[in-house]
Amino acid sequence: MATIIGLTGGIASGKSTVSQMLKEKGFAIVDADVAARAVVEPGQPALQQIVETFGEEILQTDGTLDRLKLGQRIFNHEEERKKLNDIIHPAVRQFMLAEKEEAIQAGSKTIIMDIPLLFESQLTWMVEKVIVVYVNEETQLHRLMARNGFDEVTAKSRIASQLSLRDKATQADAVINNNGTMEETKKQLEQILIDWQLEP
Repeated sequence: MATIIGLTGGIASGKSTVSQMLKEKGFAIVDADVAARAVVEPGQPALQQIVETFGEEILQTDGTLDRLKLGQRIFNHEEERKKLNDIIHPAVRQFMLAEKEEAIQAGSKTIIMDIPLLFESQLTWMVEKVIVVYVNEETQLHRLMARNGFDEVTAKSRIASQLSLRDKATQADAVINNNGTMEETKKQLEQILIDWQLEP
């Protein structure tokens, strides 16, 4: 039976880096961000529902989703955002569960469910154990500003829209402290793999 591990963190915490390290070790990764992009591709039922809900103007001329336009529309509108999430979340879950099944059929012993909003979306039922990639608030802010070119106000509002990393860390089965070097992060990850006896 495959072991299902949840990997999460916060914006600019380095979760993708850890996910990449696991991928390089041969682990099967089911990525929620990839799933979220896949379910809104042209021809997908979720995109059809989004158009029915928000109108044709959220499409680009080539029929793909205009994320920027949709993002602006829902950014400060809780009700609109909820409508969107009610369409996307079930589609993403379905996609991820199908990917997980595929990995199991292919003989993976451990499957990593890479879900940025694992706690916020209440998806812990999908996994057996959770790894949180943690950085302190100062590091998170600086990295996000440097990575996305945000000013401090924008960066802080993005961070505030997610559950704090401190809260996530208290709910985790293991925490990787990513404030240090890449090498230190790798060591911590390797220790978890040993402790939990995880093989690809």
